[in-house]
Amino acid sequence: MEWDLEVDCLGLLCPLPVLRSRKVLAGMAAGQVLRVLASDEMAAIDLPHFCATAGHTYLGAAPVAGGQAYMIRCGA
Repeated sequence: MEWDLEVDCLGLLCPLPVLRSRKVLAGMAAGQVLRVLASDEMAAIDLPHFCATAGHTYLGAAPVAGGQAYMIRCGA
């Protein structure tokens, strides 16, 4: 899957991956995709929950070196 922007949160602990993602998503256009790299295991719970409450679409995760890559489609 292709993405428009990427946020590297590898090595950061909760809640920083969500906070940094929220900041970047605020400047993105609806429909654009953000790729979030995170090594904190709580990101697997926090990012989908954030998407559900903030109006974004959680597209899933895939393993990458050092963590996971989470894909989020920016909502309106």
